[in-house]
Amino acid sequence: MMLTTVCNVKAQQAPIFTNYTNSYAYANAGFAGMSEGINLLGLYRQQWMGFVDNDGNEVAPQTFLLTGDMPFRRLHGGLEFSVMTDKLGFENNVNIGLGYSFHADLGGSTLGIGVAGTLLNRTVDFSQLHPNQEGDPLISGLGEESDMLFDFNVGLFWQIPESFYLGFSVVNVLESMGHALNDNNTSSASFTTDRTFYLLAGYPFQIEDVPYLTFVPSVNVMSNLSSTQFNASARVIYNNLFSLGVNYRFQESVGLMAGLTIKDITLVYSYDINTMGLAVPGSHEIGLSYCFKLDLDRTPRDYRSVRYL
Repeated sequence: MMLTTVCNVKAQQAPIFTNYTNSYAYANAGFAGMSEGINLLGLYRQQWMGFVDNDGNEVAPQTFLLTGDMPFRRLHGGLEFSVMTDKLGFENNVNIGLGYSFHADLGGSTLGIGVAGTLLNRTVDFSQLHPNQEGDPLISGLGEESDMLFDFNVGLFWQIPESFYLGFSVVNVLESMGHALNDNNTSSASFTTDRTFYLLAGYPFQIEDVPYLTFVPSVNVMSNLSSTQFNASARVIYNNLFSLGVNYRFQESVGLMAGLTIKDITLVYSYDINTMGLAVPGSHEIGLSYCFKLDLDRTPRDYRSVRYL
């Protein structure tokens, strides 16, 4: 009798940032072009800094995200791109995406309906892994393996100017599967993308009788149906220049956040304190963004970017 085993090699759950309100262009294709100009963002996260495995190898996750988006009136919407590198142990992922969002005018609000195509290059050095079972047929004889996978993302982003916003999106809709990594009679393993669902919302508002302070609560829930991660954050922004905030990641960490804006350039930083009860180091995150305002000859209704500090 011949026994065939199929194994899909997935990455860690899709990365999420403590400064997740700055990364909507990646997580939700409907967000593209929802602000008044060209937005560029670079965001770097060093998770569990200094964490090593039993052999002393640095295996802590490291993620870098670069995004850009802008309104495009001739297409009645917006365009966006994203480049993300994600490293975890002996696995490296490079993801490139291009997307378009159609903006439907709902009177007092706007609905962005977006789609983005993505290319993912996934590489794992199996020779560095130490399976519990010596000679595990799933990875036996494998060295550094890589594959290129195509997938796409979809998203809805509803925004009331100067007020509430709500988004729902799916990343890696197809959950694409690559070629077999170990082609033999007893086992077959392959890379695959990880379908992930996002739900996000926020409601920035002015603090009564204190016009120079803005309070910005927001939530972000992500799930691949195997695990779910819940984030809730709150920031206070002073005169659109400085911000201080806190983020709670359920059963994982508490993040302290700060931001500074000089003209159209914004610098953000956060530090996550782990609450898992394990001897796991904290996580650092730093981001830099730039918004180039465009003269879009809009109607008198005033739009404002939801990319608050």
